[in-house]
Amino acid sequence: MSQPSPDLAESSISVAYFLPYREPRRVGYNRVKVLPFMVSRSPFQLGHSIAMWSGRSGPLLLILALTFLCDGALAQSHSSSAQSSEQTALQRGQEALRKGDLAQSRAELEKAVRLAPNDAAAQAALGWVLALQGQSDAAIQHLRAAIQAKPAFVEARLTLASVLSQQGKAEETEQELRAAVKIAPENAEAHRMLAKVLSTKPGDEALSQMRRAVELDPKRADLRDDLGNILAQRNQDQEAEVAFKEALRLDPTLELAHFHLGVEYLQAHELDDAAGELRQAIRLAPQHAEAHFYLAKVLAEQSKSEEALAELRQAAVLKPGWFELQVELGIASQRAGDVDGAVAAFNQALTLHPEDAELYNDLGLTLVQKGDAEGAIPKFQRAVQLRPQDGSFRGNLAIAYMQLANFDQAVKELESAIRVAPGNPSLHYNLGLAYKLKDQLDDAVTEFQAAIHIKPDLADAHYALGVLFWQRGEFDNATDELRKALQSKPDYAEAHYTLGTVYKQQGKLADSATELREAIRLQPDFAGAHTTLAGVLRQLGDADGAAAEAKEGARISAMANNLQAATVSTNSGKRLLAAGDLDGAIAQFRSAIHSEPKYAAAHYQLGLVLQRRGQMEEAKKEFEKAAELNPQSKAPGK
Repeated sequence: MSQPSPDLAESSISVAYFLPYREPRRVGYNRVKVLPFMVSRSPFQLGHSIAMWSGRSGPLLLILALTFLCDGALAQSHSSSAQSSEQTALQRGQEALRKGDLAQSRAELEKAVRLAPNDAAAQAALGWVLALQGQSDAAIQHLRAAIQAKPAFVEARLTLASVLSQQGKAEETEQELRAAVKIAPENAEAHRMLAKVLSTKPGDEALSQMRRAVELDPKRADLRDDLGNILAQRNQDQEAEVAFKEALRLDPTLELAHFHLGVEYLQAHELDDAAGELRQAIRLAPQHAEAHFYLAKVLAEQSKSEEALAELRQAAVLKPGWFELQVELGIASQRAGDVDGAVAAFNQALTLHPEDAELYNDLGLTLVQKGDAEGAIPKFQRAVQLRPQDGSFRGNLAIAYMQLANFDQAVKELESAIRVAPGNPSLHYNLGLAYKLKDQLDDAVTEFQAAIHIKPDLADAHYALGVLFWQRGEFDNATDELRKALQSKPDYAEAHYTLGTVYKQQGKLADSATELREAIRLQPDFAGAHTTLAGVLRQLGDADGAAAEAKEGARISAMANNLQAATVSTNSGKRLLAAGDLDGAIAQFRSAIHSEPKYAAAHYQLGLVLQRRGQMEEAKKEFEKAAELNPQSKAPGK
């Protein structure tokens, strides 16, 4: 059975200077597909099987009700009194197989076949062992020999069908199964396997074959589970749920039925029930990677991100070769701030699909988030090479150049990207930032306005344009754009802070105090807002209020070993820097360093802004400090 692939939702990374882009992946996982497989009903279980659930880490049991596996079965080929060498070899092969010694079993069965090449049981048994050893072509040869010797040998036909299915020979598989059903119309397993093959085709025959299998053996829980799968595949969800529940009534320990019912509950958004069934599936089969994966989907829907990430990690340990899982793990790790984990997952995915352009883009964005813009550039370049008409990839390449302060190359890439995708507002916005950082302010205004024309509610573009107007002394235009930014994003703390600062310069002290208080409400640890508000209140004659705000601002700035405060201040500084407010950015980065002197990211970002102001020696010191604290925080160009 092929497990569905995960549906990977679109995500973005907040990195200074830009609006990055990730192409949303739409890998459907809403329906559990059903493919051919075989389940053993023999008296014992083998640790290996040719019939695997596609995408499963653990094997199913293979059915081969071969006559040689039953006591006294040898009488079918020999009289009970005949103790021929062939019979002895067959007995020894049988015993070795029961012990799991495939090599010894094969040696004995090969001897039996040499002595009696027309013995159907020996040929079929050898075919089975060869299949278990992964030698499909040789297995097929001996299974066909068994069928030639005994055309009505149904079990040999079923095993041959399974091997052919593993080789992707759908027509031959179906041919053998139809022959088996014709020979043994009362054989439930034959109907079941035929239903599995037909389930990949349109029409109702798959359902009718599976229903017939259930009729022939109504107490088999696994048949009910398979019926539920085919019903689910055809979007008959209520009937599928009934079938899964009946399977569990017949066998409460049937792990796959718990799993399938859990997936069904997930599709219906019955999350608590889904989690319960999937956890039960994992208790019964801890190595079931798909159960861990789908439990992660449920937990993510329940906003339990840490638990969801833990389940994805466990699934990846169990099944590292599942491409979609590695991509999902990479994105989830990225969202959780585990950048190294994200890089590892994306690199693993690349070993599986080395020509996936989106994956190179994902990895590039992660490296940018990590601060490794130089490492990101070749990833973005490869994405562009694989998909040259995707403007977003060129835009993200420009982002990496911008982080390295290579604004000329960034402008070149963004202009190329816009030629490919002129309607992408993020490209225009990023180009506006690049022009602003090059002091080409008129060009920056043009690009910000182009972004807004395409997407009128793009808050970041309104904010950046407002900051630019403010710095040019166009206060009315600045307040107009900042208010538009807040209309689109009322919780934009930096916009409230900047608007309050503009109002202060305009002498609109009451309005300034209102905006600054809102910035503080949204971001209580915004030291700059407290400090600015203290100045406003002092001008309004509120000495006590001014003293309280100044004290609070000093307290926030003086907080030691508070990584959270440092992170908040650094992120705020990044946004101010992105808008071109270098003084505000420096204040926030210095506040972050004051809160947590060992916070490498704040030193690195402060180095960037000092470098842009031409304070090269001070910038160098900050880059050196960042590298000392975190060796991966390399200065641009190093």
